[in-house]
Amino acid sequence: MASTLLLALVFVIDLIAFGLAVAAEQRRSTATVDNNGKESYCVYDKDIATGLGVGSFLFLLLGQILIMVASRCLCCGKAMKPSGSRAWAVVLFISCWVFFLIAEVCLLAGSVRNAYHTKYKNLLDNPPSCATLRKGVFGAGAAFVFLTAVVSELYYVSYSKAARDEKPNNYGRDTGVRMGNL
Repeated sequence: MASTLLLALVFVIDLIAFGLAVAAEQRRSTATVDNNGKESYCVYDKDIATGLGVGSFLFLLLGQILIMVASRCLCCGKAMKPSGSRAWAVVLFISCWVFFLIAEVCLLAGSVRNAYHTKYKNLLDNPPSCATLRKGVFGAGAAFVFLTAVVSELYYVSYSKAARDEKPNNYGRDTGVRMGNL
């Protein structure tokens, strides 16, 4: 029951992170060149995408922390018996962290770059270079947020199944090399 509630909570948190990342992609800053006669400068619209990107970053981080604390980060708990569930848990654990890191880098880099507004004024006839975030950075972050959400849920299910499969090893035969005679 507790694991179902955890999965539902993490799903909602990851869904919020995904929604914020998609909203950040749609609301990223744009710039126009304003010319008042003598000089040209960049005029940026409202900077809401940076806040949305940071919010998505923090919600994804919260979801990842919850999954890792609940599973004891796969490496801090007691050893699991070799099985197919354990193998899947290890593969999904590594995949989850790779997707998580890529998503966090996209969201953080997108937020930082979106917040950067050039203050450059051009006194010549050439228009200034108005730096803006490329299209698709928050979109890539949103895609990896989605992948992280799916893989982390599958990881926790595999981990839970492998932890439930724990049975004491009762060997009726020789368990290995004995070093007592040396």
